[in-house]
Amino acid sequence: MAINMEKEQRLAKVEERIVYESGNEMAAYAAHQINYHIMGYFPISPSTEVAQFLDLMKANGQHDIKLIPSDGEHSSAGICYGASTAGGRVFNATSANGYMYMLEQMNVQSGTRFPMVMNLVCRSISGPLDIHGDHSDLYFALNTGWPILMCRDPQAVYDMNILALKLAEDPEVRLPVLVASDGYFTSHQKRRVRTFAHSKDVLKFVGETPPAGFPDTLDRNHPITVGPYMNEPDYINNKYQQSEAMYNAEKVFERIAGEYAELTGREYQMLDMYRMEDAEVAVFLMNSASEIIKDVVDELRSQGIKAGSIAPNMIRPFPQKQIAEALKNVKAITVGDRADSFGAHGGNMVNEIKAALFTYGNHSTKVISRIYGLGGKEFYAEDGHKLFELAIEAAEKNKVEVPFDYYGHTPGDKSKEPQRVLKPMKFEDLKTGLIQVKMNEETGKLGVRIPPLRALTKKPKRIAPGHGACPGCGIFSGLELFFKGIEGDIVALFHTGCAMVVTTGYPYSSHKATYIHNLFQNGAATLSGVVEMFWERKRRGELDELGLQDDFTFVMVTGDGGMDIGMGPAIGAALRGHRMIIVEYDNEGYMNTGAQLSYSTPLGHRTSTSNIGSVQKGKVFHHKDTAQIMAATNIPYVFTGSEAYPQDLVKKAAKAQWYAQNEGLVYGKILIACPLNWITPDDEGTNIVDAAVNSCFFPLYEVEHGQTTITYDPEEKNKRVPLTDWLKTMGKTRHLLKPENAEALAGFEQEVDRRWQILKAKHENPLL
Repeated sequence: MAINMEKEQRLAKVEERIVYESGNEMAAYAAHQINYHIMGYFPISPSTEVAQFLDLMKANGQHDIKLIPSDGEHSSAGICYGASTAGGRVFNATSANGYMYMLEQMNVQSGTRFPMVMNLVCRSISGPLDIHGDHSDLYFALNTGWPILMCRDPQAVYDMNILALKLAEDPEVRLPVLVASDGYFTSHQKRRVRTFAHSKDVLKFVGETPPAGFPDTLDRNHPITVGPYMNEPDYINNKYQQSEAMYNAEKVFERIAGEYAELTGREYQMLDMYRMEDAEVAVFLMNSASEIIKDVVDELRSQGIKAGSIAPNMIRPFPQKQIAEALKNVKAITVGDRADSFGAHGGNMVNEIKAALFTYGNHSTKVISRIYGLGGKEFYAEDGHKLFELAIEAAEKNKVEVPFDYYGHTPGDKSKEPQRVLKPMKFEDLKTGLIQVKMNEETGKLGVRIPPLRALTKKPKRIAPGHGACPGCGIFSGLELFFKGIEGDIVALFHTGCAMVVTTGYPYSSHKATYIHNLFQNGAATLSGVVEMFWERKRRGELDELGLQDDFTFVMVTGDGGMDIGMGPAIGAALRGHRMIIVEYDNEGYMNTGAQLSYSTPLGHRTSTSNIGSVQKGKVFHHKDTAQIMAATNIPYVFTGSEAYPQDLVKKAAKAQWYAQNEGLVYGKILIACPLNWITPDDEGTNIVDAAVNSCFFPLYEVEHGQTTITYDPEEKNKRVPLTDWLKTMGKTRHLLKPENAEALAGFEQEVDRRWQILKAKHENPLL
């Protein structure tokens, strides 16, 4: 890696310390030194760690930031916006589709001129789903009205987070600021970083409090209206003022970056230029790749080639004048975009560079556009040489042979076309006729007769062995048991989560039946569209030619917190009454992204965002009772289940299918074990969920046409056990058994018993 020793050896005027940390850790570290008032957040890889690190520091009393876990990124953006109107300092971090979900709120924040700082840990956006780093999310930020600072390494992440707040709160700017770093490159790589040794010095630089005079919804002496409706002339004036503020951000950034350089010795100009003083050929890259290219520049220079590289430290406002000045004597430049602007003959950066050259009268510099590094594809020095070869060739020929193309893609090979590995399930194997479901006209409830479970073992598994789940994962044993009660063909939609990720790694699939995936929050709405298309095409007679022997059963599988972010669409589907099943595997957290708390995480349970420390003892609020929420929508059937009680679950699955095919939406919740994140032995899952049932934490019941029936009563069978018998089986909860946590344990026990008593009352009284 090329190192500028002059910059490295500059002395700071404040006391510093050297740490060896990642980009995500440094974003959190800067935030904790600033001691923001509020962070509203929702976990999404690879930005999730920022909240995790802050929560760990919070647990140990290292900062006072109020961390608010939201039910989705749109809500987290709303939390941050509301907090920013109330006069304090606000922080957030997100990535990829999470940022896309926020996008509507981004323009509101900038258009009403309320400062905050958000880290965008850049990642590919769907579809298809890819969790690795490129700039496809970042390019959607270009038109949101947020100044955007770029970070090539963890040192820059730390510094830019400090500069960002001062920039956002400057009276000439007063805009929210985005700090962009590369997911899984900068976010997770460990590097040496110089930091302020003392938070007081950070606050001395950014200011102890926000500048006076900002609008504040908590100022009772100066009431304000935030976000009014505007007519045409007022709106264009608002946008003009916002535009002026954006362009002001350039000169303000240069000023405060100069102040920061004097203080720390670390310099950030609008453009980071390497050996550009006499360069004839150059490459433009952003963030992490811009460091790698410097080694290539040195190699080419040793060969007598006048090469140089350019990387922006700020892309909004775009440094148009500086780009034009830097390229005035350059014969050719290759611009690498880590995202495409489909149909625009190049990515956003190359087209903005072309515009800069045109604006300042440069018609001689040849510009080559290449899209590279998509989906986290690594960028190496040899790739840098290839980009330089394009510029060298254009300079020699005074012509660009191929102005725009992708770099690093490979042609398809027909001989390697994905082949079907799993044979489709035969209808006759799925429709055994062994399960009998009949409506009791007097009670209005379904009666179900099932054979001994061994008779159902001949039914093929819906999900094939060979998926990539962790040892002991309860998802697939629980789901397969549920599917034993489903007769005939299904169409399954899986929310984003462990069950989805470990079964569909392209080009393979573990699904024997038709499978669909959409965005994390939107599964219920998506499947409802499939359901209604099926019934409409059936009504029109368009499906007869396919020889359908029976109706499909449409099943949405959710879990890993999917009934937090997806709760709104699920309720909407329930109220509309689509004939489908929503089955939730409840593993009590966002396990797919590293075991963060979800709203289904119980009180006091340890997750990576409800840590255990000297001032925090796990999750601080009670778990969401999803089954009761869905029952309140008056759908025909709601149930809970557990693989520890297989006959109970199979019967409920059969009922669920009947109601989903004949009446409307069904919701079911299955408690499943997650050995990795519950910190339990791989082979103890069934025993642990059994203890959860017998402790009355997870009661087994059904709500059929509004009437509640407890299907297994541990008290009636003299099998009820203390809640502590369940808690002691899991590493994530053993701290609750310590004397110092007696108050939290008592509160948890009281809530579990309260819900159990209410459930018993509903069981005994059909009107409740």
